Amino acid sequence: MSAVRLATRRSPLALLQAELVRSNLERHGVQTELVLIETSGDRSLDVPLSVLGGQGVFAVEIQRALLRGEADVAVHSAKDLPSQCPDGLEIVCVPERRDPVDVLVGRSLAGLGPGATVATGSPRRRALLLERRPDLQVVELRGNMATRLATPGTGGVDAIVAAAAALERLGQSELIAERLDPTWFVPQVGQGALALEARSDDVATLALLAKINNDEAMTALVTERAFLAELGTGCSIPAGAYARLVGDVIHVHGAMIGVDGSRSVRASLSGGPPSQLGQELAITLRDELGGALLPGWDRL
Repeated sequence: MSAVRLATRRSPLALLQAELVRSNLERHGVQTELVLIETSGDRSLDVPLSVLGGQGVFAVEIQRALLRGEADVAVHSAKDLPSQCPDGLEIVCVPERRDPVDVLVGRSLAGLGPGATVATGSPRRRALLLERRPDLQVVELRGNMATRLATPGTGGVDAIVAAAAALERLGQSELIAERLDPTWFVPQVGQGALALEARSDDVATLALLAKINNDEAMTALVTERAFLAELGTGCSIPAGAYARLVGDVIHVHGAMIGVDGSRSVRASLSGGPPSQLGQELAITLRDELGGALLPGWDRL
């Protein structure tokens, strides 16, 4: 078989993630090459993600390249993906997942004084911060990871929120001021995981990707994405879910938060199968609201 073409964004973190996939495949004797693609999210780094449309802005162009036959595999950060794959594509492999939690860089939560400024581009992170610390000033954050990590201490920003997995992959975990408890600061669906997408009819590539799939990570991602699909939302709204497989039992925790942090609902479920459990979690949270809207959700 000719070299498997891996489509990826051009950002330093995306390239590092693609190289990790490349190394995993080549350890199984699979030759690869990278196909570099610029996405709309990469072209508009000064525009808030909520304005761009949230999930999909880092994935659509890569998925189109796959459908056109310009690449064989799309390497995504799982948290960047919409809850549904385009017709003809499917997520067929999730390598071993890294730490899914969010972290503070710059200062810990306790180290942030009254009215301190924290930067994040995520409505979920913003809402969760304001839930615990309504006194904080939360401002927009965009740019690649190098730009983000250089932000604390400049322009009046005291701290930023980032993904632990991103810092781990970049070898910069020493910058973490605090790991945020995922039972409170519930992670974004898919955070810490890579999702490898391929054409559903590309049997040869599907077989190759099966060699590096991690069953536990795949089960967790399927559960979390079912939660997101049932809500019918993306990363433009404040919601998160985190699933773990313990033995043969899936444990999943989820949250929905008002955009101003003034109200939230949380629930935890255990059982299976993955898609059903994720769906049940979303329904449980909606039932707890009794048909009411969380603050700001009517505008999203």
